[in-house]
Amino acid sequence: MKLNTLLGGALSVAMATLGGMAAAEYPEKPVSFVVPWPPGDLEDVLTRMIAEDFQNEYGVSAAVVNKPGGGGGPFPGAIEVANAPADGYTIGSFVIGVPVVGHQIGIDDLTPEKFDPLGIFLTYPFVIATSADAPYSNMDELAAYAQDNDVALGHFGDPLTPTQVTKALAVNKGFEWGSDAAFDALDCNTLASGDADVINTTLQLILPCLDDVKVLVSITDERISLVPDAPTAGEVDETLDIALWNGLFVHKDTPQDVRDKIIAVAEKTVMSERAQNVAKETGALVYWQNAEDSADRIARDIDTVARIQGLLE
Repeated sequence: MKLNTLLGGALSVAMATLGGMAAAEYPEKPVSFVVPWPPGDLEDVLTRMIAEDFQNEYGVSAAVVNKPGGGGGPFPGAIEVANAPADGYTIGSFVIGVPVVGHQIGIDDLTPEKFDPLGIFLTYPFVIATSADAPYSNMDELAAYAQDNDVALGHFGDPLTPTQVTKALAVNKGFEWGSDAAFDALDCNTLASGDADVINTTLQLILPCLDDVKVLVSITDERISLVPDAPTAGEVDETLDIALWNGLFVHKDTPQDVRDKIIAVAEKTVMSERAQNVAKETGALVYWQNAEDSADRIARDIDTVARIQGLLE
């Protein structure tokens, strides 16, 4: 009898321990935010703010892990998130390319779609710009000028969404770029030196010489406050209403209560004064688009990317 009592007591303790483990609340160990880009750009800065606030809110370590290959694939950072347990301890901070085309370009680890958005929080301030003395001030005038003149385009690489939009705009406007090339840096010097006639770059890189530059188009969701006269790509051509954005993503099997805790911190962070100051200083759009609206946006962007690819084939 005494042995049975002891065994019964031990079993009760073990079950209570297991029950406590099962009921442990998220988060209870370090959390990683995977940014598939080198440190220092806008998505990295804002994700670090979110990680810092997450750590302060929940009392566990939260760190940004930078990985290469975030723009046009092969997306090693996204693959890491896809192969991690779906428990909210590995969170992706991804640009549009990962959820829109990652599962369509032969990457087995991302096929079929592996991620759900928690929310989109950043639109990069990409613009199409030229020198202030260029003989054109909008896309229609550029199209007319390019009929009889070679116009050289500078960009950051063909796979990037802003480059694709810039080239699709030319197709729909009925002209061809005289030449185009990818640059490591696209700033005031690129235009001043004549290395390119038109550049597809981020606004913060040309802010020092904004008085010497004309912004023809912003490839953003809405007009950029620092250059309010420049129309968006969607205003110029409604079929090309798309932007280079960044959002937080988790594996599709991640529990909703875990998602809710990440969202609560992230939304508060990006709407904070320090995050909004990043927007004011760079021209970026910093906001919070909820999970449902983000999913709808991704679906629309998939259609738009397919349309652009059809134009450029």
